[in-house]
Amino acid sequence: MGKKIAILFGLIIAALMLVVGGLYVKGGAAEVLLWGVKIFLRQEHAPNREVNWAVPHDAAMDRQTGSGNKPPNVVLIVADDLGYNDITLNGGGLAKGTVPTPFINSLAQQGANFETSYSGNATCAPSRAAIMTGRYPTRFGFEFTPTPKDFMKAIGHYKGPHQLYDAIYHAEREKDLIPYETMGLPRTEITLAKLLKGQGYRTLHVGKWHLGDAPEFRSHVHGFDEALSFQHASSLYLPENDPHVVNAKQSFDIIDKFQWAAGSFGMHFNGSEPFKPKRYVTDYLTDEAEKAIEANRKQPFFLYLAYTAPHTPLQATQEDYDALAHIEDHTLRVYAAMVRNLDRNIGRVLQTLRDKGLDDNTLVIFTSDNGGAHYVGLQDLNKPYRGWKATFFEGGIRVPLFMRWPAAIPKGVKPQVPVNHMDIFATVAAAAGAKLPDDRPMDGINLLPQLKKPSDKGPARTLFWRTDTYRVIRQGDWKLQVAQNPKKDWLFNLATDPTEQHNLATQEPERLTRMKKELEAFNATQMKPRWPLMAEAAIAIDKTLREPMLPTDEYVFYGN
Repeated sequence: MGKKIAILFGLIIAALMLVVGGLYVKGGAAEVLLWGVKIFLRQEHAPNREVNWAVPHDAAMDRQTGSGNKPPNVVLIVADDLGYNDITLNGGGLAKGTVPTPFINSLAQQGANFETSYSGNATCAPSRAAIMTGRYPTRFGFEFTPTPKDFMKAIGHYKGPHQLYDAIYHAEREKDLIPYETMGLPRTEITLAKLLKGQGYRTLHVGKWHLGDAPEFRSHVHGFDEALSFQHASSLYLPENDPHVVNAKQSFDIIDKFQWAAGSFGMHFNGSEPFKPKRYVTDYLTDEAEKAIEANRKQPFFLYLAYTAPHTPLQATQEDYDALAHIEDHTLRVYAAMVRNLDRNIGRVLQTLRDKGLDDNTLVIFTSDNGGAHYVGLQDLNKPYRGWKATFFEGGIRVPLFMRWPAAIPKGVKPQVPVNHMDIFATVAAAAGAKLPDDRPMDGINLLPQLKKPSDKGPARTLFWRTDTYRVIRQGDWKLQVAQNPKKDWLFNLATDPTEQHNLATQEPERLTRMKKELEAFNATQMKPRWPLMAEAAIAIDKTLREPMLPTDEYVFYGN
């Protein structure tokens, strides 16, 4: 109670100072609210503590299937806001291909590269909900990212130096807003961890969760035997003043301001009080992933390794930054150094599997939660695609999906069927010999059969995305985006126009009408959001947040 009173008192005093001084403008209000969020989220952390991963009881170590073969281990690696062009295998790579990503590339080269792969959503949390459940997050009301109200207000009251359109805060929806502490993945959902635990797997989580911060929503209560996760979804990679870190702040971005102000440098282990990581977070998560693999190597395990790189705040190790001296732009150099570090750490995980004799019978899956973000301020992150994280253009939702399983997946296959994050659930279930839940609609498909006929697109597949009134359907090669702010339809034939350059909405009226009806029918089957969308901001489709918006630029409003 004392903490809440202090927050309230501080906000009132700061607001009064601004009003009296005549400074209560849109940007000033946002800064005050951000200060309040900082107080709310920041807390002291204990020094680093040793994480001791439990070694399973001997009786469980020899569990086998009826055929006498152990089911595969599963390692699911998820990057955060990785752009399509960040890895050299896809669009060419950062800084004109001068930042190689050999270890990430190897997963596709030694296994399957699903070349038309989509995220479950255009932002972090709903996309991760789709991965964990194999369902559209709108089926269970997890439509928006859990966010403190004051931060949503800050977004709605902030006007950056290059923004043409004011952000929107929906104050009228506050009556339907639930407390931040109650925003999370419903306990009624069956996560991939719950499913595999029922199959006798050890289930391990290392890294980001973002499906609820309160104790009743964390990963160790959603089916994971053990979990090392962040105190909050946003984390610093090292303290800002650490001698081993190089920082790059984005003065034009309210999200970046939030990350630096409220981002913690703290971890939980199995629900413990927060403590400080031992070193640069991406390196530290890999250290612990290696320990978890070692402790559980004698029985089938599922490791969910969710890195935060290369999500803001932009912080690189001095070592990685120095290795990229040829990159002149400081922001690009820091970002590229983070990708370089991420790739090296994934290589460490793969080497650990080889060293422990687990490589052949381990299904390793790699993806990103969504596309690269416009607020990083770097133009070519999603090249050749248009759009960004927080848009449903291809740049926002086209992500890598690589699967390597030497015992079962041929090298270098490139299935052509459009796939979605939801398919990871069904695919892993099939690999593990687990039955899918039959008490609820499941939206993903098992991708293993696609590996036998990788050139076969199969029957036309329909995929959907929704964030409030911004809604999308992909049906076969056709993709329709319907927005209310601005009120506009975008219709593209991805077979002939994969980078969405030519809007055919006026040229295909019958197709437009038909697809809109199917989109409406889908939306009618989805659940009302558990909490409302509170803040929206305009995102230019073809420009970063660093660049001035012009009245001729295409844009869409996207919310939390």
